[in-house]
Amino acid sequence: MTTPTNRQPLIQWGRIARDGLWSNNVILGQLLALCPTLAVTGTATNGLGMGLATTAVLTVSNMLVAAIRHLIAPEVRIPVYIVLIATLVTLVDLGLNAYAHELHKVLGLFIALIVVNCAILGRAESFASKNTVLASAFDGLMMGLGFTLMLVVLGGMREIIGSGTLFAGASLLLGPAMGFLELHLIPDYRGFLVSILPPGGFLALGLLLAGKRVIDARIHAAQQRRTATTDPTTPA
Repeated sequence: MTTPTNRQPLIQWGRIARDGLWSNNVILGQLLALCPTLAVTGTATNGLGMGLATTAVLTVSNMLVAAIRHLIAPEVRIPVYIVLIATLVTLVDLGLNAYAHELHKVLGLFIALIVVNCAILGRAESFASKNTVLASAFDGLMMGLGFTLMLVVLGGMREIIGSGTLFAGASLLLGPAMGFLELHLIPDYRGFLVSILPPGGFLALGLLLAGKRVIDARIHAAQQRRTATTDPTTPA
């Protein structure tokens, strides 16, 4: 039998994962990083590349902030966090330019703009500065994966409607090993250009936000029904 002391850490890890992937998702829950979200998600491949780069910065920055949180004076913590994040973004930028140059050319300025992504500084301030290195790393990973998932879903929606493909150019942008992702879903499809352009990004994002609200409302209603069924004090 699992004791309460053993169950509590599992609840904590589950809550962190749920917050990052769904409840407090960077895009759907916090409405942050909308500039790169709308700009680079013309294809699912671009969204995947941007999401993985941001995930790397989120995870490592959380670990570093958690590791040195007791060494930083409260008055200078924000500048220190920004310097750490900027250093990591520079390393990611140089790494992509060296090993995934085609993706680097596509993402362009938006890689450098990861520095001003409020989600990264926000997690450093609200979570990593108050928790252990391991918990902070897991929080950064879950937040990054949630962000990546939404970029891929948004990019996939726009790409399928816009050109009838999915993960087009994956072998070129992410390397030959990712060629298996490339799919041509609709043969002889002439495309719907608006979906790939900025208006299509706003429409697709609005649909995702509306879908999350509907799902959350149904989950809340189901929880209320279960509570009413199991609570003996609830009047029939």
